[in-house]
Amino acid sequence: MTETELKKLLWDSANKLRGAMSAAEYKFPVLGLVFLKYVSDIFDAQREVIRFRLAEPESDLYMPEEMQEDAFATLSEDRDAYKQDNVFWIPEDARFSELLKQAANPKLGKLLDDGMAAIERENEKLRGVLYRDFARLPLEDGVLGELMGIIAKMKFDPKQHASRDIFGEVYEYFLGNFALSEGQRAGQFYTPRSVVGVLVEILAPFSGRIYDPACGSGGMFVYSERFIEAHGGRKGQASIYGQELSATTRKLACMNLAIRGIDYDMGNSHGDTFHNDQHPDLRADFVLANPPFNIKGWGADKLPKDPRWKYGVPPDGNANYAWLQHMLARLSAEGRAGIVLANGSMTTNTSGEGDIRAAMVKGDVVECMVALPGQLFANTQIPACLWFLSKNKGAGKNGKHDRRKQILFIDARRLAILIPGSRKQKEFSENEIRQIAQTYHNWRETQWSENGYEDVPGFCKSVTLTEIEQHGFALTPGRYVGATDVEDNDEAFEEQMTKLSSELSALFSRGAELEAEVRTQLGKVGYGI
Repeated sequence: MTETELKKLLWDSANKLRGAMSAAEYKFPVLGLVFLKYVSDIFDAQREVIRFRLAEPESDLYMPEEMQEDAFATLSEDRDAYKQDNVFWIPEDARFSELLKQAANPKLGKLLDDGMAAIERENEKLRGVLYRDFARLPLEDGVLGELMGIIAKMKFDPKQHASRDIFGEVYEYFLGNFALSEGQRAGQFYTPRSVVGVLVEILAPFSGRIYDPACGSGGMFVYSERFIEAHGGRKGQASIYGQELSATTRKLACMNLAIRGIDYDMGNSHGDTFHNDQHPDLRADFVLANPPFNIKGWGADKLPKDPRWKYGVPPDGNANYAWLQHMLARLSAEGRAGIVLANGSMTTNTSGEGDIRAAMVKGDVVECMVALPGQLFANTQIPACLWFLSKNKGAGKNGKHDRRKQILFIDARRLAILIPGSRKQKEFSENEIRQIAQTYHNWRETQWSENGYEDVPGFCKSVTLTEIEQHGFALTPGRYVGATDVEDNDEAFEEQMTKLSSELSALFSRGAELEAEVRTQLGKVGYGI
């Protein structure tokens, strides 16, 4: 079965629940069942691996032919024979094929919950992670069994493809489709892959500690691991640290990482990063994050003297500068961070935010700013940008370019095209991601640089802090690279149109009143019209 066929089956399975539940609710049971099918298929495939090793003379498990069946009977029930290859042990009653036999059973939901609980008991890394509320789903009898029947058509076969990768692709596809379905709420768990791609390719997290304090479903970590493997590294050479506010979204992240064999530390529980920081002593080499934009009432009054606010106390009316300073505080001495924020963060002077930005610029911790095109995000039309922060902006690999007291500005608003089949959402191509990232690496003269850096009018420019101060510490790339600047407000198009339409309606009403008054006054002097 091809990846495309798998994805279609997956979305068909989700559609089985449409009407009965919202997209925000039904992604969890569907992903839970797909996860169960995946781990069951891989478990079954491992049984065949064991059988092959017993018959292979070069294998450490090789047995004479007359002993192979007895050895297989023993080893196929030996947990270590599975765990040594990072395959989860699945108890017999919890295997997808066994549960599928109960598809018509009115108590199927309870059986699934018990099966998931059994898998968690047998696999420490999955404790508290799997979906276990099938029995509570508000579904008519038989619907859950039909859903399992659809998912049963999926085949995760290591002989045909890299199953971890194919499941990861399907998982990501699912999250992306739910992002489109859920609208605003999607930002809780999903960041578009091309935006993550830019962050990862610029930061190049090849080894060390990687942290995301608002990790959603873990996409930043997955792409970081892909970067490592694409550049000849090995799985596990980077340490993963995350935190997530939502308990259910945290489970999505843990599942996403677990099926790929990525080890992680998600803290002891879900929680608010500002008030219940799960990694207070962490000093990360890389921070990648897409925190929620413009959060109001985040509890600033409870943290007035927090040591994280080195550059100024962020206002309770907007958490953007709280996120920026939190991530700076979690960086190691050589650490760098890449953060997605709303465009208004680059120019705002509200409630002291301009003073915090000025202090950060003067403190020389802002390294690069990237202006993004619109329509990259499924969950918001608010225009966004990328902040890159650094604790050390010294000389590059050859010692030629000391970038202290400079900031690189990249205006990528003219890049990206519509995703095939979509009329609303755009994405960067691989070449565009490389263009943006290579510009940074050449400027910073990192180990990934290829050529010398040059300013490109309308696209990129290296700017001194003195010039930035002359612009009131505004950090919008357009005003420095020579591109036409745009108003950097954080209102989505629909919100702007609603407000403008309301204002126009009020003006029309006022105009009608004035017209009536003019007619009345003209009538009084004998010039009625």
